[in-house]
Amino acid sequence: MPLDRMDHLSDDALLAAYAAGDQAAARTLTLRLTPRVFAHAMRLLGDRAEAEDVTQDALMRLWKVAPNWQAGTAKPSTWLFTVTANLCTDRLRRKGRQGVDIDAIPEPEDDAPRAEHVLQEQARIAALESALQSLPDGQRQAVVLRHIEGLGNPEIAEIMDISVRAVESLTARGKRALAAALAEKREALGYDHDG
Repeated sequence: MPLDRMDHLSDDALLAAYAAGDQAAARTLTLRLTPRVFAHAMRLLGDRAEAEDVTQDALMRLWKVAPNWQAGTAKPSTWLFTVTANLCTDRLRRKGRQGVDIDAIPEPEDDAPRAEHVLQEQARIAALESALQSLPDGQRQAVVLRHIEGLGNPEIAEIMDISVRAVESLTARGKRALAAALAEKREALGYDHDG
């Protein structure tokens, strides 16, 4: 089946088609899920190379379980977020990381001319990323999944293997910690001028 004809298929249907030997289904599902998985890993790890490795590893694990996948038990995207979070947690534990040295994170490569608002937006993103990295792992993961990935609390609870109430608590504490970390930077980031 051509790729454009597969875009309307659900993740479950694409995974089942791949398990039946349809390589086009794997390409379609990869194109659909890779950006989200990579973004999640990047936000949790703060390191592009490691996030790429985790993304590749998570997708390889999905392809390995495809022949035994039981549609309806979990969404492939939820399963991938869970695997990605676990792989990121493992990497963070191996590093014994207590925090991230902001100077160790490379600046994004951008050859385009930089206007003042672009620089300000980059400063805002950097401040948010730095503040996110300062959160405990559970709070960071809950906040990222809820407010950046846009997932609902029940899905987050499934990914993190905790109760919905625990998700709500982690998200609330994470948001408060982010607000406190960013409060002193509001004026420097131009938020007091936005009206």
